[in-house]
Amino acid sequence: MDFDFTWVLLGFPVAFTLGWLASRLDLRQLRIENRQAPKAYFRGLNFLLNEQQDQAIDAFIEAVQNDPDTSELHFALGNLFRRRGEYERAVRVHEHLMSRGDLTQTERDRAQHALALDFLKAGLLDRAEVALRKLEGTTYEEEARLARLSIYERSRDWAHATEIAGKLDSASHGSFSGRQAHYLCEQAQAAFASGDTAQALDTLQQAVKLAPASPRPLIDLAKLQNQLGRHQDAFETLLKLEKTAPQALPLAAGLLSNLAQQGGQQQKAVDLLQASYANTPSIDVVEAIIKIDTQPGEPRDRYVQHLEREASLVAAAKWLAGEKFGDDHQRVLVQRALDKATKPLMRYRCAACGFEATQHFWHCPGCQAWDSYPARRIEEL
Repeated sequence: MDFDFTWVLLGFPVAFTLGWLASRLDLRQLRIENRQAPKAYFRGLNFLLNEQQDQAIDAFIEAVQNDPDTSELHFALGNLFRRRGEYERAVRVHEHLMSRGDLTQTERDRAQHALALDFLKAGLLDRAEVALRKLEGTTYEEEARLARLSIYERSRDWAHATEIAGKLDSASHGSFSGRQAHYLCEQAQAAFASGDTAQALDTLQQAVKLAPASPRPLIDLAKLQNQLGRHQDAFETLLKLEKTAPQALPLAAGLLSNLAQQGGQQQKAVDLLQASYANTPSIDVVEAIIKIDTQPGEPRDRYVQHLEREASLVAAAKWLAGEKFGDDHQRVLVQRALDKATKPLMRYRCAACGFEATQHFWHCPGCQAWDSYPARRIEEL
């Protein structure tokens, strides 16, 4: 039987045509899929720019479903969840990223950092600390250490805070000696509360050496020395403030006046306080001077001098306390009313967030800033 080559000749074009059609269909489908993901992605960006976060999340979810291998879409989606406060969903997205084996080391570090931020924002400090520790040696190391420092401060873990601050300081990320001094002072307070006076003294002396220009270590050391009956040592410690941190003298003015009276060094204290007042008028310094310098008529004159520099209702009330009334009963009533009215006027105000308090804080309870409270109290009606 002869083989008919006609069918072969006809079959080649048909097979070629069918193959070409199939390839065109596959290419068309690929183009459609590639178009869908960018469209959803750009639609999500548009919603995000218009602050329509719900619609943006829906668009990004669609884009991730169309192209599940794109890590950038996962990062965008996870960040959106975190910004909305949906921390559990953000964690799931970033943990899914971490589980992928095709991530580069740079992307894996970025996902680890994003996961740590999720835990931090959610208030899961223990899990955040573990996640942040894994960023040591990466490009996110400095950010991770700063975040850990914030965690340790919030949890009052001063030993670990001191360690991290030392690493940041040694890595030339700015000076952290002031913060380290605060952490040591906090540890000294804890040691003294537990009855370990020797440890408290040693820790405060370390703080003074570490940050000689910081006023807190000197003031805390003087207070402790005074409590231990070492009045002369406490007085000498406070005298160092004149050279290292004269702006902080109003905080120690009362203690300085007490120590001067106990040690018979009133004139030296008065000279120091007057120099402080000349630079920064303060009612606390005025009262400390009056307490030491008891010359007849001098106290009321000092209140008048303060009133010449500042309109102070507190100083006016103190001055009126020395006025002679025809009826002592009337004087007592007036003075009581004035004392009640002026008591809430004297406040310390945080320079960072404006939080006000009747006592001085080294660490603002409002914004967590250090050394943001000036030593001088403000007086406002």
